[in-house]
Amino acid sequence: SVPASPKQRKDRIMAGEKKGLVLLDFWVSPFAQRCRIALAEKGLACESLEQELLGDKSDLLLGSNPVHKKVPVLLHDGRAVCESLVILEYIEDAFPGAAPRLLPADPHARAQARFWADYVDKRVYSCGTRLWKLKGEGRAAARAEMLETLRTLDAELGDRAFFGGEAFGFVDVALIPLTSWFYSYEKHGGFSVEEECPGLAEWARRCGERESVAKVLTPPEEVHDFICLLKKHYGVE
Repeated sequence: SVPASPKQRKDRIMAGEKKGLVLLDFWVSPFAQRCRIALAEKGLACESLEQELLGDKSDLLLGSNPVHKKVPVLLHDGRAVCESLVILEYIEDAFPGAAPRLLPADPHARAQARFWADYVDKRVYSCGTRLWKLKGEGRAAARAEMLETLRTLDAELGDRAFFGGEAFGFVDVALIPLTSWFYSYEKHGGFSVEEECPGLAEWARRCGERESVAKVLTPPEEVHDFICLLKKHYGVE
């Protein structure tokens, strides 16, 4: 067999022998930011390893997430956990004594939280991507879908402080990193979240006051610059 390169050996040692929590990360990824927020809320120490996503991906990332080949990946004592919402639940299960709990104790309330986090996962980011990638009818359809999605979330939030009630929780962690992308979605879609969904906009400001959120979220202008970089990368005018 071909001997492993020094870099490959280093990656394997890091993945297989490093104790504690390591997050394979990317600075602007809202999905990786979910994990960082949850870990910060619970006071769990975690080392962040920045990954290259637009160029050659690291052996560590490819070996840790061979199916999707993307971040985030949480390494816990060298064992990989992939996909952000799965990671959030893993953190809940693996550290039962770490407060606060992000998922409620009541089974029905837990199911509701999972439903809305899944709704966010399937609707917001992919729709936003179509907003900046497409033109004409495609962009118009994405705009309509985005507004429907945001209004649905605004209605679900209602007059509560957070999606789960008075406590910052699972759905809030799932959605709040994506609010940094709203500025770009508004620019490409020609709408205002503040005007369309004032309750959701106020919720975003409220969440942004939390230390766990404030130190993690990427400024909206930097997200917009990154989207401009993505447009050049994919040849989108």
